[in-house]
Amino acid sequence: MPASDDDLAPPPPIHHLPPDALNNVLLRLPLRDAVVCRPVSRLFRDTLSDPFLALLPSLRLLLLRHPRPDGGGCLHAFDPHRRCWLRLPFTSFLPHHSFSPVASSGSLLYLWIDNSTSTSTSASTPALPSPSPTTSSSAHPPKALAVCNPFAGTYRLLPTLGSAWARHGTVLAGPGGLVLVLTELAALSYTPSSGSAKWMKHPLSLPSKPRSPILASGARAVFALCDVGTPWRSQWKLYSCPLAALTGGWAPVERAAWGDVFEILKRPRLLAGAGGRRVLMIGGLRSSFAIDAPCSTVLILRLDLATMEWDEAGRMPPNMYRCFTGLCEAAAQGSAMPAPAAGGNNKVKVFGGDGKVWFAGKRVRGKLAMWEEDDLGTSGGKWDWVDGVPGYGDGVYRGFVFDGGFTAMP
Repeated sequence: MPASDDDLAPPPPIHHLPPDALNNVLLRLPLRDAVVCRPVSRLFRDTLSDPFLALLPSLRLLLLRHPRPDGGGCLHAFDPHRRCWLRLPFTSFLPHHSFSPVASSGSLLYLWIDNSTSTSTSASTPALPSPSPTTSSSAHPPKALAVCNPFAGTYRLLPTLGSAWARHGTVLAGPGGLVLVLTELAALSYTPSSGSAKWMKHPLSLPSKPRSPILASGARAVFALCDVGTPWRSQWKLYSCPLAALTGGWAPVERAAWGDVFEILKRPRLLAGAGGRRVLMIGGLRSSFAIDAPCSTVLILRLDLATMEWDEAGRMPPNMYRCFTGLCEAAAQGSAMPAPAAGGNNKVKVFGGDGKVWFAGKRVRGKLAMWEEDDLGTSGGKWDWVDGVPGYGDGVYRGFVFDGGFTAMP
């Protein structure tokens, strides 16, 4: 059979580059562009291997947490560096139709998946009892916790849990594959390097349900807020626990010099600061100490875990905060200005991590407010709007920071 014109055509000039020169060129690509180049040719596929891509800087993303994914098994993510929205597909490697992302650590992403129609790879591991009484299985289908790398297209199911852990637990992820699931009464821990494919159960000795627990990786400790007040007035206190002492290691974090730092914020929430050595506390700034006092804006306080001192990291600009209260909408429609809500920041959803905070609200449709931590602590951080938010139209979003890359595999 005579050779075709394609067979006789000389190879593209890039094939004549020495391997070192080709690697030098491809190492200059951003991770997203390098992944797109993999299917271009066999040369690119062989060169852009997983070990090679692990050398590229990870892609810092905000991953939205929708209650259920839309768009055919894709999740929406925002790239703050390029100021654009991305779609991360999962159907090509994840054989589960229903899933919800809950946490990340490095390039590993953790998801609750609907396990009702699939067989778990950890079926031999008995399920841990649920932390609270459960209802019928039809009302709450079984869920499994999975860890995946969406860029590499690989995943693994973790040992089975009771269904109530998925409904009531907060998932935290740390280095080395460490996973924590916290509820009101107990915590579970799982570490692949421990050699035991089992969850370890740790009772919580806290005065109330932990609010917005976070894992400060630099301090190797878990922090959470607890309400120690009365049914008529909340009083928040900070608690911490070293990762090495999850059983019996919880203790209040208090300093006499802090004064009323927990009294000036309404319904505070914790997020991890940059580098894992700081704790951010975000809430509505009370206009007074009265129980029904409205909030004047959103305040971000920062605790340096090295010095154990608080400082003001950021304050939402008044024009931006008015959009969350409905004043901007009322002004645009020529309506009467609504009275300040006693709930204050209750209408503002706060999420993020590692020194980046996003804000969503029902009155702010199709966009998010974004704050980036100032490492020098001299400018109060950077505030900006993120437009074109995809997904649901009710304006209520949640999410967390995800460092997409090839640095870790499940």
